[in-house]
Amino acid sequence: MKKVAFYTLGCKVNQYETEALKGAFLEKGYEIVDFSDYADIYVINTCTVTHLSDRKSRQMIRKAVQKNPRAVVAAVGCYAQVAPEEILKIPEVTLVLGTVHKNRLVELVEKVLRERTKINAVAGFEELLEFEEMPLKLAPGKARAFVKIQEGCNSYCAYCIIPYARGPLRSRPLEDVVAEVKTLCQNGFSEIVLTGIHTGAYGQEKKELPKLADLVAELFKIPELKRLRLSSIEPQDFTVELLEVLADSPKFCRHLHLPLQSGDDDILRAMRRKYTSYEYLRLIETIRERIPEIALTSDVIVGFPGETEEQFLNSYNLVKKVGFMDIHVFKYSPRAGTPAAKMPDQVPEREKERRSLLLLNLKEELFKNYASKFLGKILEVIPEERDTEGFWEGHSDNYLRVKFSGNNIKRGEIYPVKITEIKEDHVSGELINN
Repeated sequence: MKKVAFYTLGCKVNQYETEALKGAFLEKGYEIVDFSDYADIYVINTCTVTHLSDRKSRQMIRKAVQKNPRAVVAAVGCYAQVAPEEILKIPEVTLVLGTVHKNRLVELVEKVLRERTKINAVAGFEELLEFEEMPLKLAPGKARAFVKIQEGCNSYCAYCIIPYARGPLRSRPLEDVVAEVKTLCQNGFSEIVLTGIHTGAYGQEKKELPKLADLVAELFKIPELKRLRLSSIEPQDFTVELLEVLADSPKFCRHLHLPLQSGDDDILRAMRRKYTSYEYLRLIETIRERIPEIALTSDVIVGFPGETEEQFLNSYNLVKKVGFMDIHVFKYSPRAGTPAAKMPDQVPEREKERRSLLLLNLKEELFKNYASKFLGKILEVIPEERDTEGFWEGHSDNYLRVKFSGNNIKRGEIYPVKITEIKEDHVSGELINN
C-alpha cells in the first residue's frame, strides 16, 4: 500500500480541497500519513496570495524532497497555477497541477508512478464555465466541516492575484450543496462552514441563478443542521435579504468576516474596491442593529502603493471605530501581473512593518474589548481538540476560542460553557452540567 502525505497552505478552500483529495486517494487504496513521515507521494497544496506564500510553498516542496528524494512530489493549487515554471525549477518535482482539474490528481499521480515521467498538467480557464465537483469524503474525528459553494472571482482588485489563479466565478448547483450538507449533518457534524473564493458572489454569474441568501435559507430547513457559519463575504455582496435570513435563524453562527482592506477612500479606489469607508460603516451598523452581539472580523492591508501616513491612520481609526473582534493584517506584497505591482510610490518594507505592528497591537485590545462582553455569560461551544495541559479547546458560535475542562466530553458535540476569564487570544470557562 503506497503512502501519501499532504501539506496545505492558504485559505479554507484549499483545506476543503485537500480533504477531498485525501478521500480520492483513500478510495483508491492509498494510506494517508503525516507530512513529517516517510511517504511515496507528497502533495503540496500551494498558495500565492503573497510572496511569503510562494516562498513557503517552495520550502515545503523541498522538505518533501528531503524526506524521500525518490517520492512523487506533486505541487497543486494557486501558486502552481500562476507560476508552474518556478516550481519546475526544483528538479525533483514530478507533477505540477494548478486549480483546474484538481480532481484528476490521483489519475495523474498514477501516470507518474507508471511511466516515471515529469508532468506539467496546468491548464487554462478558457473552457471552464462550470463548477468542478470535488466530493468531500467524510473526515472522522472532525468537529466542523467546510463545504465549498463556489469557485473563482470576477472582481480583479488591483493588488490581488487570486482571479488569475482561480479563474472566473462559477457557482455550485444549490441542490448539490444541500445534498452534501445533509450528508455531513446526518454523519454527526455539528457545524457547517460555507466557503469559496468569493463566497458572497454565489450565483451572481447569471441573473436566474439562486443567490447566497436563497442557498442559506434552504440549508436552514435541514432538520439535522445545528450550526451554519459563513466564511469571508465582501461588503458589497452583503445584501439586506441575506441579513434577514441570517438574523431570523438560531442556527446561524453569530460571526461575519467582512474584508475592509483600507479605511481610506482614495486607497479603496486605487485598490478597485467597490465601497467607501462610509458605506462600510453603515453596513456594520445595519448588521449590529439586527444581530447585536455578533463578532465581526476583517482583513486590512498596510503599505499599499502610495499609502501615506494620514491614509494609514484613516485605516487604523476606522478599525478602532468598528471594534472588530479580530483582524488579519497583511503587509502589501506586489504580485506580478496585477495593476498595483506597477504603481509608483511603493512603500518601503520597514514602513509596512511599522504600520503592521501598530495594527497588531490594536488587535489585542480589540479582542479583549469584545471578549469581555461575555464574562459570566454562557456560550455554546463545540470542543475540537485538547491542548497540552488537557483542556478542551473549541469555538463558540460567535467564534471565541474557548478552553474548558470536563469529563466524558465528545468532540463535535455542543456544550454550554460559562465564560470566567479573558486571556490574550482566547477565553476560559466552566462547563455547565445539563
